[in-house]
Amino acid sequence: MKAIYPEHAGATNNRILITTEELKGFCGGCGRRAAIQIGTAAKARVRVGRRVFWSVPKITAFLERTAE
Repeated sequence: MKAIYPEHAGATNNRILITTEELKGFCGGCGRRAAIQIGTAAKARVRVGRRVFWSVPKITAFLERTAE
């Protein structure tokens, strides 16, 4: 899949919201289903119209809490 905004591709460290495709890479290259499960468990889903984004600060906090 082509990046919609190629100048921002891969730069998730300074963004608040990311797409599902970016979430897959952010979660360590896991699959779409696992990434959505992680984002949902973190309560990080943000809908803007028909588009779905994920909150990076919420996901980061969730992963830090659940890491052993």
